[in-house]
Amino acid sequence: MKAVVSLNSGSSSIKFALYTLDARGGPVLAAGGKIEGIGTAPRLTARDAAGVVVADRTWPADAAPDHGALLETLFAWGVDHLGDHEVIAVGHRVVHGGTAFAAPRRVDPALLDALDALSPLAPLHQPHNLSAIRTIAALRPDLPQIACFDTAFHHDRPEVATRFALPRALHDEGIRRYGFHGLSYEYVAARLAQVDPAMAAGRVIAAHLGNGASLCAMRAGRSVDTTMGFTALDGLMMGTRSGSLDPGVVLHLQTRCGLSPAEVEDLLYKRSGLLGVSGLSSDMRALSQSSAPEAREAIDLFAWRATREMAGLIASIGGLDGIVFTAGIGENNADIRARICQGLAWAGVAVDETANARHRPIISPPGAGITVRVVPTDEERMIALHTLRLIEENA
Repeated sequence: MKAVVSLNSGSSSIKFALYTLDARGGPVLAAGGKIEGIGTAPRLTARDAAGVVVADRTWPADAAPDHGALLETLFAWGVDHLGDHEVIAVGHRVVHGGTAFAAPRRVDPALLDALDALSPLAPLHQPHNLSAIRTIAALRPDLPQIACFDTAFHHDRPEVATRFALPRALHDEGIRRYGFHGLSYEYVAARLAQVDPAMAAGRVIAAHLGNGASLCAMRAGRSVDTTMGFTALDGLMMGTRSGSLDPGVVLHLQTRCGLSPAEVEDLLYKRSGLLGVSGLSSDMRALSQSSAPEAREAIDLFAWRATREMAGLIASIGGLDGIVFTAGIGENNADIRARICQGLAWAGVAVDETANARHRPIISPPGAGITVRVVPTDEERMIALHTLRLIEENA
């Protein structure tokens, strides 16, 4: 009996899923969860496929293990939980694959070196993705590990969608628009093809709205344009990230306000977005429950920015047949969905208030020309599917 593990290792959390293999070699969820609060007071929680809690452990802030030690603990727990099932591979979400890596790859030293070089393009994510790979390699040197790239889904967009208006030499050196959240969009596109093939074959905008947020304009299930660009800082307003910003602001912060590059990076990645505007929280749930006017301003700006960017993407794909909301906010916040849809009423988008409030799979009115769906994403399953395919190909 065999199993695979999917890991999504970030700066303050590690998301994971354990899959056993069915008779056809397909992944069956055994348990999934996360370690959150890394760097403060970590907590491991996991549930089985039925939603039953199978692990709940905390560590005190004054004796918290580091990222690597927590991953070792998690891996040991996972192996124990899987019992007689042998872990045959671990798949990892790797945020940046650059221009060279357009499909999942088995990890080797040369690949790690190449991915290390991309860390400046995703400083909040890439180093932690690669650290997890190295930790597993130290624990199980012979265990195959597969890197699944968040940029890969966007790799074959039209050339015009990849360029900045900068000198050609800089584009050739890799300063270009990459796009992210590709594993999520890939899963959503595949799921949409199963539940609504006609919609999937058309012009669709998928909205991955969470602590990290972006939009992807797809035609026939393929990425045409997306809001994130050179880094995962671009595009929509996010939990702590500013999203798109006049580059003159960055120059002003450095030349007039005296901020160093490191201070600007910290400001734009960690102290902006919902947190920066509200001054209260980066969590949309907390802001939605707050009566503070600053919280309302942050929510208003989040919805306005998403609506504005979505309107632009309609032009990128020459019209609109459907919208898909996914990720934490997209799947669970009816108010944000309604605001965005109302802002696009001019384009024929409408929302059924009752269906939206009840988080139904389809939240557009019956017979609407543009279908609006809520599709839960599952990046961990996408990682597992890629991992299994690559292991089979190399068997």
